[in-house]
Amino acid sequence: MNLYERMFDPGVVSVFEPAFDSIAERPTLRPVAPAAVPADGQDKQDGQDKQAGRGVLPVVPALREVLPDGGLRRGTAVSVAGGDTGLLLALAAGVKETEGGWAAAVGLPDLGLAAAEGYGLDLRRLLVADDPGPHWAEVVSVLAGAVELVMLRPDGPVPPKLATRLAAVLRRSGCVLLVAGPWPGAALRLGVRSGRWFGLGDGYGQLAGRQVEVVAEGRGSAVRGRTARLWLPDEHGAVRPVLDRPALARPVLERPVPGRPGVVEQPLERVAVV
Repeated sequence: MNLYERMFDPGVVSVFEPAFDSIAERPTLRPVAPAAVPADGQDKQDGQDKQAGRGVLPVVPALREVLPDGGLRRGTAVSVAGGDTGLLLALAAGVKETEGGWAAAVGLPDLGLAAAEGYGLDLRRLLVADDPGPHWAEVVSVLAGAVELVMLRPDGPVPPKLATRLAAVLRRSGCVLLVAGPWPGAALRLGVRSGRWFGLGDGYGQLAGRQVEVVAEGRGSAVRGRTARLWLPDEHGAVRPVLDRPALARPVLERPVPGRPGVVEQPLERVAVV
């Protein structure tokens, strides 16, 4: 049984499906490139392979300053330290600006689709493979030839040899792999250094947003590292720089004091560190 037959064998892996049920005006996937994982880990980069890996996948404006290329280099793997879901979705949101705009989520059964849409992902162009099990590498290998970006949470530590083999697949297809957690040989590593939620009072209130400091480091032009302070997300579920609308930065919510008209209670702020 070859790789593609295994992908659609229900006894091997779960079938991935679009996250949005409606098929109205759904764009087609790009043609699938030969993306089987090489047996020997070697990548014969001919002219076509090199061309596929060129260029940058766009990201939302708030993240451009923290990335050395102003976007995600096509054909590379990017590690999101700690598996921060908000940062993962924020990085993936720019895929909607590409011609095809397709993305996939592999091994992320707890991914919130409402949150993904809030960050800017088009659910009509999102394929989901909740539980690929030990065959996640084969799933990524096939999807890399059909979508622009794959979000992945492996089911355990990734052997360096397997990471090298998948790196060859990414270079040929030009797909970007966003990994929730560490990845051997990642071209870029991002993480949330510190963060705090706003909106909670003394036992009441509603989360209104999270401010974080995002750090990016890697190889080449990214070796010195960059940082940015962001709302991740803001009160609308989107990502933007921390530089406007300062009123939201007051996490304490006021509430009337019973029996004392015109008097409000201002409890101590309660923040969550992530």
